[in-house]
Amino acid sequence: MLWVVLTGVALVVILGLGFYAGRLLFLLKQQKKRKNDATNARIANITESIILISKAMEQQQCDLSEGVIRIVNLLNALPLNNPPDFKAKFPHTYALFVEISGFAVLEARQQLSKQERRKQDKAREQIESEYESKVLDELPGVKTFCEALV
Repeated sequence: MLWVVLTGVALVVILGLGFYAGRLLFLLKQQKKRKNDATNARIANITESIILISKAMEQQQCDLSEGVIRIVNLLNALPLNNPPDFKAKFPHTYALFVEISGFAVLEARQQLSKQERRKQDKAREQIESEYESKVLDELPGVKTFCEALV
């Protein structure tokens, strides 16, 4: 009689633990799906922004240096499992980014004298003119890469 009671209790405990484990697995699966959906939405949002900036740069609605800064930062922000080497894939875009990254921006630019701002603008324009055709030639590749991700 005692064995029957103990076996019954053991079965109830085992069934309870099995149900609890199954529930945890189900919740984990839901969590992974939500995370995957959020990552895909972020990738879609970032790639849409990159494509829009690329088009604006091609149509000369956006300064080359401003577009490059935005594109490089967005490419680096893509949450990809195995991101490609963007520096090798888009060498001129990254080279321009490195060249202009030393210039003052936002508040630091406002604190510069007008003469120093003009000097930086002139240097930036010269750098942009050196890279303009090369970067514009890479933009279709940037857009193609982004369109393939979505």
